[in-house]
Amino acid sequence: MTFEELKLAPAILDAVREQGYDTPTPIQAEAIPAVLAGCDLLAGAQTGTGKTAAFTLPMLHRLQDGWEAPKRGQARPVRALVLTPTRELAAQVEESVKAYGKHLKLKSTVIFGGVGMNPQIEKLSKGVDVLVATPGRLLDLADQGHLDLSQVQILVLDEADRMLDMGFIHDVKKVLRLLPAAKQSLLFSATFSDEIKELANGLLRNPQHIQVTPPNTTVQRIRQTIHPVGRGKKKALLVHIIQQHNWSQVLVFTRTKFGANNVADYLNKNGVTAMALHGNKSQTARTQALEGFKTGAIRALVATDIAARGIDIDDLPHVVNYEIPNVCEDYVHRIGRTGRAGAEGEAVSLVSLDEEGFMMAIEKFTKQQIAVQIFPEFMPEPGEKAEPIAMGRQTIWGGAGKPPSREVMAAAAKAARQEMMERIRDKKHQERQPRQAKPARNDGFPVLDDDEDGDGQPPSTNEPRFNPNGPRRKKRKNRGGGQGPQAQPGNTAPRHANAGQRPPQGQGGGQPRQPDPLRTGIDALGERGGRNRHRGNRPPGQGGGKGGGGGGIDPLRTSFGRIK
Repeated sequence: MTFEELKLAPAILDAVREQGYDTPTPIQAEAIPAVLAGCDLLAGAQTGTGKTAAFTLPMLHRLQDGWEAPKRGQARPVRALVLTPTRELAAQVEESVKAYGKHLKLKSTVIFGGVGMNPQIEKLSKGVDVLVATPGRLLDLADQGHLDLSQVQILVLDEADRMLDMGFIHDVKKVLRLLPAAKQSLLFSATFSDEIKELANGLLRNPQHIQVTPPNTTVQRIRQTIHPVGRGKKKALLVHIIQQHNWSQVLVFTRTKFGANNVADYLNKNGVTAMALHGNKSQTARTQALEGFKTGAIRALVATDIAARGIDIDDLPHVVNYEIPNVCEDYVHRIGRTGRAGAEGEAVSLVSLDEEGFMMAIEKFTKQQIAVQIFPEFMPEPGEKAEPIAMGRQTIWGGAGKPPSREVMAAAAKAARQEMMERIRDKKHQERQPRQAKPARNDGFPVLDDDEDGDGQPPSTNEPRFNPNGPRRKKRKNRGGGQGPQAQPGNTAPRHANAGQRPPQGQGGGQPRQPDPLRTGIDALGERGGRNRHRGNRPPGQGGGKGGGGGGIDPLRTSFGRIK
């Protein structure tokens, strides 16, 4: 079968040929005719089998058939909505929409969190036909009145199982309430669970079921291998495998964000350029990491499961499970990043004694027995036993056999919390660590950065250094003689006992008064106000009407009047 036999629009076929595709994949061959016929669809296929094109191509065809030029002054309504669980997946789906619809008059955009709203609001205000979004940002813009979904004709839930795993079920239901009842709904998922079936029953109307491969299986073109390894030897084995096979592009999966950062740092120190990709990274950093990995500037990309559904790289050759996932479905999605669109791929799993139980469950889930390859120098030490695995504030048991007693698990959880708190304290201590003090000069001041000659002496310049105990540079009026303002006849007594007097060093034309380091802003403002009152012709305390001594700054005056 060819794409021409699927009866797609000529402009779409031209774009498909420009992308280098001639023959549809099994999921595309079955899904495209069903979507073109206007049926709701529940489709299951392995990751990397072409699900994105399976809904994008017929969706664009139907939108183009019903396209009408918007009236002058009116924006295009959103007619197709694609929901994805991650930002990366949303961006890649929208890239596919643009690539396949490049010869059409349709407009598309993508919205997700982690970036500013204003550019997204501006694009929506101009009108789009196809909107690709993550649930959170979509609801934010809808709540603020920037988005109208009342004219959506086609709804696509991509990677629906992952969306539910990430806790988006409530957000998805809120989005569904914003959509019209009469619409075509398409649900695509790599795995099926009871929650997925329940969601499909409430969303789809008489759907067609498409399952091109047995559910919960992996792509046959992916060669899978297990490497047993000691608990403390995983990093060394990872570097050994990458360098031994001279891998130029490898995707490494860890269980936690801290683990991703730790592994990436170790790889960089051992000659393998690497970057971490996880939820704590900004969207800009995540985009840069993906772009560097695609172009080959980064040799290894270390990611958490949050990125497993959003990484679509052509001909990605190698995937490494540095830590075995405790959820079997995550294994399917991890290794599904390689062996895409009929290409060959390799998936390697580094399994310690702590994770044997996880690996056994995965083999049972995927109905296969994975080959084992041993590196003797990286095997567990004699007497090494399985231990609970720390995940943040909790611990899980992944070893073979029954879990240990509650006391052992509680002790492991306590140790994990203590280790986490120590890491947090160490990080804060490093952030607060002051800069190293420089040696003092002869006059007691530290050597400043502009002391380039390193002799510990001030630089030869006419501009004096600032001395907090020295004279002020800016002199005020009426201070030249060192005497205070002369009291006028009939004046009232000064506010302070020492008013009108100068310190001893200020008498007889000496140095100006030194700043008092203990003087507060209120004191300074009050004294400044007193000086301003003395400068006028009115005696202090007798001008300004109701207030005492007008003309000065009253530190207790507010915008609402004087405080009583």
